[in-house]
Amino acid sequence: MKRRHFLAGLTAGGCALGFPLIRMAEARRAQTVMLLHTNDTHSRIDPYASGKYKGMGGIARRAALIAEIKRQHPATLVVDAGDLLQGTPYFNLFKGSVEFETMRRAGYDLCAIGNHDFDAGAERLLFLAKHHGKFPLITANILFSQPGAERLIQPYTIREVGGWKLGFFGLGVRFRGLVPASLHNGVKYIAPIPVARTIVKTLRETHRCDAVIALSHLGYTGFDKEPGDCDLAREVPGIDIIIGGHTHTFLEHPKGIRSTDGRLTRIYQVGHSGLYLGQIELSFAPHDSLQIRQQNVPIVAPTPQVKAPR
Repeated sequence: MKRRHFLAGLTAGGCALGFPLIRMAEARRAQTVMLLHTNDTHSRIDPYASGKYKGMGGIARRAALIAEIKRQHPATLVVDAGDLLQGTPYFNLFKGSVEFETMRRAGYDLCAIGNHDFDAGAERLLFLAKHHGKFPLITANILFSQPGAERLIQPYTIREVGGWKLGFFGLGVRFRGLVPASLHNGVKYIAPIPVARTIVKTLRETHRCDAVIALSHLGYTGFDKEPGDCDLAREVPGIDIIIGGHTHTFLEHPKGIRSTDGRLTRIYQVGHSGLYLGQIELSFAPHDSLQIRQQNVPIVAPTPQVKAPR
């Protein structure tokens, strides 16, 4: 049989059997996508040795849990909402290299930028992103003018996982009262809400993302009269999930807020110091219906057994 006749027959046969290419692609999609998240880990490499959180935390335990979840659920992404740095002698001694290196090895895919991530200066942050983290840092409202920064700091990024297209964008808190001017030379803050509206429209309409997720270091209720995650959810239509940081808020269950177009946005945050790993399970249903289950897994010894979110 000639090649063109063979291909024509194959195509016709496939359509007759009810398997056009788009249906075949849909069949290969994962039933669920897992999002694992932290925020404000603050250089907490080791578990707490004493005090209220004695025995909790530690990047090695978190990495083991992440690896086990990825083994059970290959369609998994790991993200952080900023403030990787500052808080223990690891930062004082190594200026962020330990934090970035261990998070890379733990399997993080994306991180937002927090105010304490500038504590060794903007140039040092870019160096860490390039040589140790090697995962994208995302922020749409903090603009870096340093040469080459655009390759390391992105306003948004799109990840295809399990056959689904997820759009992520980052937002950072205002520098005033938080970051000395000498530490953010060449970096400019702009108001987050207008930027977020533009980015969300791009992710929804241009890139046709199946879900839009904000990694926000604005704070749950904002800071110094600036907008926070609750304001973001209300004022920017089209965000499915906000994974927040900065205020060290522990949300046992997500806070649901309807935006101006009636769409429900869910806000998540898991405290600080890597005490918990947030686990969000996304299920994509027909007619743009997004089903979500979640749980916050405490990081304790031994590594906790993986269970499905409720």
